[in-house]
Amino acid sequence: MDNINDLKALLGTPRDIVITTHRNPDGDAMGSSLGLYHFLNKGGHTVRVITPSEYPEAFAWMPDAERITIYDLDPEYSEELVGRADLIFCLDFNALDRIDKLGELVGPAKAEKVMIDHHLYPEGFADFVLSDTSASSTCELVFDFVHLLGQEQELDDVIGACLFTGIITDTGSFRYSTSPKLYRTVANLVELGVDDYKVQDYINNSLREKHLKLLGHCLNNRMEILPEYHTGIIYLTKKDYEDFDIQRGDTEGIVNYLLKVKEVKMAAFITEQPTIVKISLRSKGDFSVQEIARKHFKGGGHQNASGGFSFQPLEVTLKRFKALLPQYKSKLEATTV
Repeated sequence: MDNINDLKALLGTPRDIVITTHRNPDGDAMGSSLGLYHFLNKGGHTVRVITPSEYPEAFAWMPDAERITIYDLDPEYSEELVGRADLIFCLDFNALDRIDKLGELVGPAKAEKVMIDHHLYPEGFADFVLSDTSASSTCELVFDFVHLLGQEQELDDVIGACLFTGIITDTGSFRYSTSPKLYRTVANLVELGVDDYKVQDYINNSLREKHLKLLGHCLNNRMEILPEYHTGIIYLTKKDYEDFDIQRGDTEGIVNYLLKVKEVKMAAFITEQPTIVKISLRSKGDFSVQEIARKHFKGGGHQNASGGFSFQPLEVTLKRFKALLPQYKSKLEATTV
């Protein structure tokens, strides 16, 4: 961030600040938003977090999560908050369409905008940009941002627990997107008093009975392994959503079970939504699912974790995805894990 001193000067006076993040917020979106929220509150600012949609129940434990304003539930208050903001922090997304209708408010807002994000190809809507695609998570970048401001002494165990949440979820509990720098960051968070065991327990051991039944259904009835393409697929129909009463966040992490199969190097989780079919892609090694999501499914993301969507029916989308596999077969075979 070349103009960090200008932003530091803006933050030197108490401001009305809005923090927002992408639709269907995951652990990194929630952790970075609430971590930055607690940090900015300590600076005397008036801070509000707005998410486009509801967050998963698994993150309800996070300090002050209940104070988040959800645009889908309260669009008028969200518009009021954005309208009076002096600064808007845009976390864990790089394009305004990632926040849906909220983007129509943020884009033309009078407020200065700050993007902190680790996704490829950031759009140029922000006045201040901290973008690093090599970072494990936006939470790691929020930690860096505090240090860039020279205010690392303001970090504490509450902020640290929020940031640790995003790091854990975006790295799959340190299975990917790791670096020596990341481990130094995590060591710093633990030194601040973060109870890493408790945070992992909140994140990973908060399932209900229906979640295990859904997982069993996915693995037993909705999984297909294509060994010739080193690919695994799990799909869910609208009826599955009704039968298992699937709510926001209930399917989080299911796609990763496919990568537990030794020969699988690419995993696809394809779900039938009310108006679209959603595609979540994961991969091992140096195989890029970001390219597939971007070129074929109007999406994007990271090399090993990306997503997109299709307006075609589920059955057609499944056939279309499988038809793509032959052109990626040689890359998948050459991928080292």
